[in-house]
Amino acid sequence: MTQNAAAPTISEAERSSAARIGQVLFKNRGWLPVPFLAVPLLLPGVQTATTWIVGLVIVAIGEMIRTAGVAAAGTVTRRRSRDVQRLVTYGAFAWCRNPLYVGNFLAWIGFTVVSGVFWFIPVAIVIFAIEYTLIVRYEEGVLESIFGQEYLDYKARTPRWFGRPPAGATQGQHDWKEAIWSERSTILQYVVLIGAFWYKGTL
Repeated sequence: MTQNAAAPTISEAERSSAARIGQVLFKNRGWLPVPFLAVPLLLPGVQTATTWIVGLVIVAIGEMIRTAGVAAAGTVTRRRSRDVQRLVTYGAFAWCRNPLYVGNFLAWIGFTVVSGVFWFIPVAIVIFAIEYTLIVRYEEGVLESIFGQEYLDYKARTPRWFGRPPAGATQGQHDWKEAIWSERSTILQYVVLIGAFWYKGTL
């Protein structure tokens, strides 16, 4: 664990235009799922047993990745603060640098599959790529400012998005009980969405 004992300098990466835009999106990222869920809910699609099974499996995989990330990093992942106390490079973060965002992406795509609004999948991928690339540019700039070369080394060996077998250690402290408890609101949202998509399919 690396402690942030002194006020960090601001890296060039954090000062970039993309990072500044990403900072605004980062602070307001709670509303970003709206288009990913509103379009599949409101527009017509063809729901079948297959779309439900495949879609919910994708959602479940996404949530497992999210939970693994929270278990490794702790509930600080839910904050919008710039204050980062430690650099997490093990567990899910050894496979990719942004496991929570990957989990979110899979969950949103999963519900789109459930809805049967298949034309929206490539649109959602483009929206996700733009919004979250900017957010990650900001987060990467902050981490570079705080952790310097340690973060740059981690960044060089670990992919940003979809993972590959880790080049570094995967073992580290995980608090699965806290992670599962922290994810209770996300699970509740999934239950509500399942009910909403089921209701849509009955209309």
